[in-house]
Amino acid sequence: MDIYTIIFLALAVFIFLRLRSVLGQRTGSERPPYDRAAPNVVQRGQDNNNVVPIPGSVIDQPTTARVEPSEPTDRWKGIADPGTPLAQGLDAVVAQDSSFDPRHFLSGARSAYEMIVLAFANGDRRALKDLLSTEVYESFEAAIKDREKHEQKTETRFVSIDKAEIVSAETRDRTAQLTVRFVSQMISVTRDKAGTIVDGSPDKVADITDVWTFARDSTSRDPNWKLVGTGSAH
Repeated sequence: MDIYTIIFLALAVFIFLRLRSVLGQRTGSERPPYDRAAPNVVQRGQDNNNVVPIPGSVIDQPTTARVEPSEPTDRWKGIADPGTPLAQGLDAVVAQDSSFDPRHFLSGARSAYEMIVLAFANGDRRALKDLLSTEVYESFEAAIKDREKHEQKTETRFVSIDKAEIVSAETRDRTAQLTVRFVSQMISVTRDKAGTIVDGSPDKVADITDVWTFARDSTSRDPNWKLVGTGSAH
């Protein structure tokens, strides 16, 4: 054997060993070869009504039963009880104006109540015009004119506003109306030109309960509510 024959034999052995290391040997425990007919078997199985699906192999479909949305029972907590006419009225107001907040409204109503009472006592027409509807303003101005005619002056001072609560709410077209009961303590006295007391007392604290109705056009850019009705409760 010449040198070239030995080299070729060595290369053949080397290549054989490399192929064996890569491909391995059959031991009898090998996995069966991939069966290309498997998809057809699966299809036949799907056509069989007795096939039980493998758990987790199918995504659960959403139920077709209609679920009614639940109303938050504490939506008006501290303002109105669920299901009452007041709660339903507040729902109607929010339906027209989603920014409506009854607590914020009550805070403003308390301030408006005090401003209106004091402006009326002082005969401040300018302040009243911005806070009252046309009809209520005309009524207040008539009372102011009557005092001026008789040369009388009224002095009013708030001791406290003990309570302000919404007692009714409703919508009329695009206008929301809220009625508020105010319970307050104040001192009020009216004197004539000579200083003689004609009504009230400068020393007596009176318990006052007023029921006022405020309204606002929900389509208006003006965020202010105006007084559209007044009454008192005893």
